[in-house]
Amino acid sequence: MKPPKCVNPLVLLLVAIFAMGPVARAEWKEKVLYSFQGGTDGSTPAGGVVFDSLGNLYGATSGGGSGSCAGFFQCGMVYQLSPPAQKGGPWTETVLHNFQGNKSGDGTSPGGGLVIDKAGNLYGTTGYGGTGGCVLLGSKEGCGTVYELSPPKVKGGAWTEKVLYSFKGGKDGYVPDGDLVFDSAGNLYGATLFGGGKGTTCNSLYQYCGTVFELSPPQQQGGKWTEKVLHSFAGGTDGANPNGGLVFDGEGFLYGTAYSGGGTSNCYADGVLGCGTVFQLKHPTRSDGTWTETTLHRFRGGSQDTNTPMAGLTWDTNGNLYGTTAGGQNSGGDDGAAYRLSKPKKGRTHWAETLIRRLSVGDGVSPMAELTFDGISRLFGTASAGGASGGGTVFRLELTTRPGAWTVSVLHAFTGTPDGSYPAARARFDRSGNLYSTTQQGGNTGGGCGNQGCGTVFIAVP
Repeated sequence: MKPPKCVNPLVLLLVAIFAMGPVARAEWKEKVLYSFQGGTDGSTPAGGVVFDSLGNLYGATSGGGSGSCAGFFQCGMVYQLSPPAQKGGPWTETVLHNFQGNKSGDGTSPGGGLVIDKAGNLYGTTGYGGTGGCVLLGSKEGCGTVYELSPPKVKGGAWTEKVLYSFKGGKDGYVPDGDLVFDSAGNLYGATLFGGGKGTTCNSLYQYCGTVFELSPPQQQGGKWTEKVLHSFAGGTDGANPNGGLVFDGEGFLYGTAYSGGGTSNCYADGVLGCGTVFQLKHPTRSDGTWTETTLHRFRGGSQDTNTPMAGLTWDTNGNLYGTTAGGQNSGGDDGAAYRLSKPKKGRTHWAETLIRRLSVGDGVSPMAELTFDGISRLFGTASAGGASGGGTVFRLELTTRPGAWTVSVLHAFTGTPDGSYPAARARFDRSGNLYSTTQQGGNTGGGCGNQGCGTVFIAVP
């Protein structure tokens, strides 16, 4: 289960788009590679998938698995999907790890996808579990973890899971969410939705307004990883509840989004004033090791801007940042948008925001994932709802012949079971130009998730 920002997504309303004409149709061939079944199998994929060098796919689910987690949340698991031995055959799922929850000192309810290192080790976060003492509605659920899964030394053996860090809550983070990112030295960076010790009104159930953290590997093999909070969000004019999926620039500065906060008056939810922010974190220049946060943009909502970024950012080759938002009112609508923050010109510091596309129901609405560039400057994304059948879409954005004007093409509109529905993760390309991602619902309904389905892994082929 995702933390509160995804449990109750913004209400979907109609939005007027720039005067670009109707949605272009450019259907790709979509195929469900695997339908999760719940129960001892996974349910509700958390994040998308990553590849290894052999073409296997890896991901996590926030529910399902064979663990017996007490309290509010299912344990979840990490899976591998292996390609068919013969063309057209079924992909094979292997459960690599079943989370066991905080009573076992393990994580529970993965809060994002995976990253993979050169040795094939997998890294991810769980929103709950671990050894931290965080309590929710009277039940000890743990504060979340960062974990590593290492492949077997002998072919066919079991993968080994290790909890690298258990969050403690309070001034430490609480409920890590989204994907992690490596720097060149092997440190991991991520975000927690809550905790950090600053801000008192960011949620009615959870303390404080969230963090960005660094997790450094031990200097000696077998030692402990070290966690450091780089920035604690305070709400108000600062952001609140940061998303994962952070990105680096060439100077080693970090960039990300916070889905609330910023202090603008058009948005107010869960006691937080503001429509979300885009932020930059500069690495230390002083001996005290302090990182410096700068808010690059405060979303304003209303008819002039958009609001509520639910995912991280993507660079283009010119140093501009691109992202999506799940809200943004225009002519009575609230369907989300794609935006660009343009790199400041030399000698200036202002990042200029441009809404490159307001989304409508036909495009797909309420995008909750990062965008992905292909090799020719086209952007690809997923929208969690809307489309012809209401189950969400895979879409493409590309520049038209008119300067600065972008058009959207729906590559696939999800139809619900036995197809997927509610795609909420980034789509990634393989070397052949095919897109892979997940849906949180849909698929074969023979499992334990009722008529809505337990979610899928899918491919879209041009």
